Amino acid sequence: MTTQPTFPTGKLPHHRAEGPVTAPPLLLGPSLGTSTALWDKVAPELSVTHRVIRWDLPGHGGSPADLIGPGATVADLAALVLALADSLGIGEFAYAGVSLGGAVGLHLAVHHPERVSSLAVICSSAHFNGSRPWEERAAAVRREGLGALADGATSRWFTPGFTVPELIEDHRTADPEGYAACCDALAVFDIRDRLSSIGAPTLLIAGREDPATPPAHLREIADAVPGATLTEIAGASHLAPAERPEAVLTALRGHFDGYAPRGMQARRQVLGDTHVDRAQARQTPFTARFQDFISRYAWGEIWTDPTLARRERSMITLTALVAHGHYDELAMHIRAARRNGLTPEEIGAVLLQTAVYCGVPAANSAFAVAQRVLAEEDGTDAED
Repeated sequence: MTTQPTFPTGKLPHHRAEGPVTAPPLLLGPSLGTSTALWDKVAPELSVTHRVIRWDLPGHGGSPADLIGPGATVADLAALVLALADSLGIGEFAYAGVSLGGAVGLHLAVHHPERVSSLAVICSSAHFNGSRPWEERAAAVRREGLGALADGATSRWFTPGFTVPELIEDHRTADPEGYAACCDALAVFDIRDRLSSIGAPTLLIAGREDPATPPAHLREIADAVPGATLTEIAGASHLAPAERPEAVLTALRGHFDGYAPRGMQARRQVLGDTHVDRAQARQTPFTARFQDFISRYAWGEIWTDPTLARRERSMITLTALVAHGHYDELAMHIRAARRNGLTPEEIGAVLLQTAVYCGVPAANSAFAVAQRVLAEEDGTDAED
């Protein structure tokens, strides 16, 4: 992994670049009050497969405050991102952003679709609850500075008992004029009427404990953007990449690497929406990486390999499950086999063959499971 130097001009946002210069570019946008440090636990891992460019908002981190001024808009911030990309020789890029950084991503996807290959919007919104709160915050910051706001940042950004001192210090040391201009941008941002025009593959990530942009804000975007996917992260507040980096990383890897969306589609086609929705609803930060592994590897690579037809894969899977005595999984995959076109007679023939190669007791148990599942499908009672 390589790290490129910061672009040496005050006309562009400060940025940090990681990863091979020949890898697909991925730009990471920050939340109001933070710096590139917001991505410290995620960006290095993403840079294994991408040229990762983190950038700072005006007046934040290393970016000059005068890149924007009073009355700034999200369009102004998006123009800075495009100028940064141009300076680095980047045409089309993937983009992920948190909060205000996510709003920049939405603007880019709507107004510059030729530049955005894939989009992830994290703990953000298509609108930020009207202009007045932001106008009042901007006025207070211009008048009093950022000390009081920084003192309350932990409760706004994180779940109780968690904090990241470096990010709180970023907030405290941000330039008041740059911060206030970013508040001006949030005050007038509302892109709800344009969401349906977004064509880039889009992932929404919500922190279930986020008071600033609750999951309902991300659901609103997911409902409006064609083909969008929504992931809710338990135990995460507003700065999910800092508080739950493993879960965010898992979601971003799957989205930008392409295997997870393809795998999730195959998983739903084979197992059914009800089963997959139930598995997703039970997901926790502890199980998130396992769920991603299933979607990327089992479903995104193996089940989508065209060498074998899905009905053939179902036959193999049934045999393997009988051999290892995984009868709960067997029931699920008997239903899947029916979706993949196997008849009850063909399923019976597969199980009969397992009696020869896996043993009669194993096949006996498998026939009992299959009889129950097939009877449920037919609406009849299974024999004892």
